Amino acid sequence: MTTEITISLEEELVASAMRRARAEDTTIDDLLRRWLADYAQNQEVLQAFDALTQDLSGKVRIGRKPTREEMNAR
Repeated sequence: MTTEITISLEEELVASAMRRARAEDTTIDDLLRRWLADYAQNQEVLQAFDALTQDLSGKVRIGRKPTREEMNAR
């Protein structure tokens, strides 16, 4: 099932986006659809990462703390 949305944008922005989309052999609809999917998915990935880091907090030790010389080595 799809949902139709309406947004208001500056005319020149839309014209510019249409030119670029045409040059890239795509449409503004396809670009917005992909952007929205990425936007929604990135939030899910961030939430999963946050949950993982909280779960591992205090359970995993990365290693020793680097020495001052090691941190300043170039």
